[in-house]
Amino acid sequence: MTKSPKRKTKKEELIQMLTRKAGADVAMISDKLGWQTHTTRAALTGLRKAGYEVLGEKPSEGKPKRYRIAATPAKAGKTSGVEATDAR
Repeated sequence: MTKSPKRKTKKEELIQMLTRKAGADVAMISDKLGWQTHTTRAALTGLRKAGYEVLGEKPSEGKPKRYRIAATPAKAGKTSGVEATDAR
């Protein structure tokens, strides 16, 4: 039996959308992930609390604010919340 490829989580999809050069607006994120707008905003806040630097930029008059990730936390790539320590 072969394993099927790992499916991306919504958080991973959100991060991917926000790491694009142009970023993404709340409506685009909500549509793509099937979230309501308040859920999308809460997810952006959650990323900030996790250490991501999420910037909001107003491109021009009449266009929605776009968000993008400017910096990721140092431990963003780790899957476990448990860190190894040296007990010496």
